[in-house]
Amino acid sequence: MTTLQRDWAGLQDLDRELMDQARLRLDHLTKPLGSLGRLETLAQHLVGITRTLRPSLSRKVIFTLAADHGVTAEGVSAYPQAVTAQMVLNFLRGGAAINVLARQVGAEVVVVDMGVAADLPPHPGLLVRKTGRGTGNIARGPAMGLEEASSLIRAGIELAEAELAQGAQLIGTGDMGIGNTTPSSAITAAITGAEAALVTGRGTGITEAAHAHKVAVVQQALAVNRPDPADPLEVLAKVGGYEIAGLVGIMLGSARGHRPVVVDGFISGAAALIAVGLEPRLKDYLIASHLSQEPGHRVILEHLGLTPLLDLNLRLGEGTGAALAMPILEAACAVLTQMATFKEAGVAQRSSSPP
Repeated sequence: MTTLQRDWAGLQDLDRELMDQARLRLDHLTKPLGSLGRLETLAQHLVGITRTLRPSLSRKVIFTLAADHGVTAEGVSAYPQAVTAQMVLNFLRGGAAINVLARQVGAEVVVVDMGVAADLPPHPGLLVRKTGRGTGNIARGPAMGLEEASSLIRAGIELAEAELAQGAQLIGTGDMGIGNTTPSSAITAAITGAEAALVTGRGTGITEAAHAHKVAVVQQALAVNRPDPADPLEVLAKVGGYEIAGLVGIMLGSARGHRPVVVDGFISGAAALIAVGLEPRLKDYLIASHLSQEPGHRVILEHLGLTPLLDLNLRLGEGTGAALAMPILEAACAVLTQMATFKEAGVAQRSSSPP
């Protein structure tokens, strides 16, 4: 076992016995059998993850991890790199979409500088875990070294553990980083084997010509770095990003603490590919919040076998999809724990052999 593997040692399979008990209760609630559809399967899933028949998700935390990317030098984004730092300040002021949606659903946003290419002013709401000011340009060489990637994953694990220690019960993932759909496309192509053109979208809204150039940059990154799909840590180091590495750690640390992880969109999905590659049991702890407009996101979800809860044509990131999905998970828990059974309510059940 490597040092990094020891950081999430103890990740357990879901508690199938408790899930069976939850299924039994759900089948006896005052409703037709299975009539609440995915809410019922979600309730079972949450029981298996949290290892309790009465799961509570009242304290919700969304991690929004920010970092810059050297590949922006290739002209892959419609926005300049400086926007990453500017948006972090917007998060801290509470003016971004993730702040608005998190307030709407009662979630806390934890903003982390994982590698922004600027010196951000100190702020009580900003955590700093950066090891560099933006990654290397993946079109010319690796994003980072293996040790740096490992260190950032460990930082993510520690961030998750700190929130769990403060009572966090539901974890959402989010990101901010101009240019980060390009490394996410490279990760997706490397691990799933899909063609770069299939998994590379328009990101912040680039033109047709810029999109063709972006596909070529992803292809170049893969050709230059030749990441081994059987070695997810190598893929991360060669064509990934600092915030993506941190999200890998958030997922692993949350799962080790028996907490569900609500995965946002494309960038979080790329992190999930790495994280599940490192620890396959993690997949059972992940809940896909939505289907992004980024074409590579569908490839990721199909590769991982995850079915999204929502399809709202989102492509923002930040954790916005995760925030919107959280009330659905709370509703699933409420159905399981607050509805009455036929016996408790004194309601007659349907006959076993209707005429």
